[in-house]
Amino acid sequence: MFRPFLGGWLRSPIYGKRATFLCLAFLPLLLFADVAFGHAVAEGDKGYIQEITGINLLPFIYLGAKHMVTGYDHILFLLGVIFFLYRMKHIGLYVSLFAVGHSTTMLLGVYFNVGINSYIIDTIIGLSVVYKALDNMGAYQRWLGFQPNTKVATLIFGFFHGFGLSTKIIEYNISPDGLVPNLLAFNVGVEIGQLLALGAILIAMSYWRRTESFWRHAYTANVVMMSAGFILMGYQITGYIVS
Repeated sequence: MFRPFLGGWLRSPIYGKRATFLCLAFLPLLLFADVAFGHAVAEGDKGYIQEITGINLLPFIYLGAKHMVTGYDHILFLLGVIFFLYRMKHIGLYVSLFAVGHSTTMLLGVYFNVGINSYIIDTIIGLSVVYKALDNMGAYQRWLGFQPNTKVATLIFGFFHGFGLSTKIIEYNISPDGLVPNLLAFNVGVEIGQLLALGAILIAMSYWRRTESFWRHAYTANVVMMSAGFILMGYQITGYIVS
């Protein structure tokens, strides 16, 4: 299907003022971001979730879509997943695997009240970003001599992303009255948000791939992505230690 960065690309130097600017502009954004923002729900939404009872489909669809669109950990992982995918059938397959994993653990986690320490699960989610960036850089072929199954990895990390959200929802004590319909509505919203985010990523990537700078700066983009994943992990590990 695709083989990212064959040959000696891992040894290639990083060039370009625009790539350097991207690193400098993006990393401070994460440095000053809220520690748990990737999976947290805004305070106003948190209060709303805690107060309402009964079936509220449209509000939960909105909350799910908002979560996905503003969840930069999801977006970073999706960017890594589709970075070297060109055919829509391949994009659809990988995004579907991520959606199945994400939806399964989010719904079952909340319904059966199975939560994981938020710092631990968000550290794993940060690791998913690092993993995918290294995958795009061809690191595993170089280090291990083989390519791990990218489909299985996408599904497994999708499970962890879903647990990240279910853990937060459990912490907010959502009412059991109308729980199942509301959770399904929330999940529909998450998928809508995912499609919106994916559409924006594909438009940007499609434009970038038509320029000469794509292959020049693709390595840099994945280094930035990997660095962002490490920063997310560092935040969560620090939070776990001091909490």
